[in-house]
Amino acid sequence: MEKRFDGELLPEDYQEPRCVICDVTENWNPGGSIPLERIIGKYDEYMGEKDYEGARRHLNYWLEEGQILNDRKGMFSIHNEFLGFSRMTGDREGAYSHIAPALGLLKGLGMEDSISAATCYINIATVYDAFGEPEKSEEYFNKARRIYEEHLQDDDARLGGLYNNMALSMNDTGRFDEAIELYRKAIEVMRRREDGKLEQAISYLNMANAIVDRDGADASEEEVYGCLDRAAELMDDPSVPRNSYYAYVCEKSTGTFEFYGWNGYAAELTERARKIYEGA
Repeated sequence: MEKRFDGELLPEDYQEPRCVICDVTENWNPGGSIPLERIIGKYDEYMGEKDYEGARRHLNYWLEEGQILNDRKGMFSIHNEFLGFSRMTGDREGAYSHIAPALGLLKGLGMEDSISAATCYINIATVYDAFGEPEKSEEYFNKARRIYEEHLQDDDARLGGLYNNMALSMNDTGRFDEAIELYRKAIEVMRRREDGKLEQAISYLNMANAIVDRDGADASEEEVYGCLDRAAELMDDPSVPRNSYYAYVCEKSTGTFEFYGWNGYAAELTERARKIYEGA
C-alpha cells in the first residue's frame, strides 16, 4: 500500500477534537472543510502498519472535525471509510452505525446517483454480507451496478471489484450460477488492466469455491484445479509488484489453497508475505 502521508505531525496526533455539541446548530456552517487527501494518506499509513486503533482514532477525530465545520461531504467520506474499516475489523455494531448517516448525507447532498454513492452502496452491501445478512445486500449491489455500468469504462478496477463482491454475496445465498458468471465478468474487466493480475487471481479462487458449492468436490475437480492453476500463475507473475498489497493477497489466499490440498504452495505464499512485512 502506497504511503501518501509526508511525515508531518498533524493536530489529531496530539490534540483532542473540539466539542461537537457546543452551540452548533444544524444549519451552522463556519466555512472550510476537512483535508480528505491528507486524512486518507494518514489512514493508509495506519492500516499499512496494522495499527487499527490508531486508524479508528484518526477517523473519529476527523469525523468530529467535519461536524464542527458542517462539512457534509467530508463527513460522508469518513462514514464511508468507517464502513469498510469496521467490516474489516469485525465490528458489526460500528459498521451498522455508519449506514444511516452515510445514506442521509448522500440524500441531503443530492448525490444518490453519483459514483461516490455507488462506492458507498458497495460498502453497505459488503457490510451486510460480512455480518450474515446477504439478503439485504442485493438492493445496494444493484444500485451500485446500475451507476457503475452507466458511468465507468469496461476496464475500470471499481467495476471488477463490484462484480467480485456481488458474486460473493450471490454465492452466500445459493445463487451459484449467477455468482460464477459475475466472477467471469470480474476477471474479464481486470484482464484489460496491466495492474489487474492479483484481482484476477482472487476471482479465480472465489470461482473455484463457487463451482464446488454448486457441483460438489468430485464432479468439479478438473474445473476447480484449472482455476487454482490460473490463480497461482497470476500470483507468480514476475511483473506483479511484491508490496504490502501482494503480501495481503498471499495471506488471504493460503486458506483456499490449503483447502484443496496445495499445502506446499500455501506455505510458500505465507513465506512471501512474511518477507515483505519484515522488509526482507
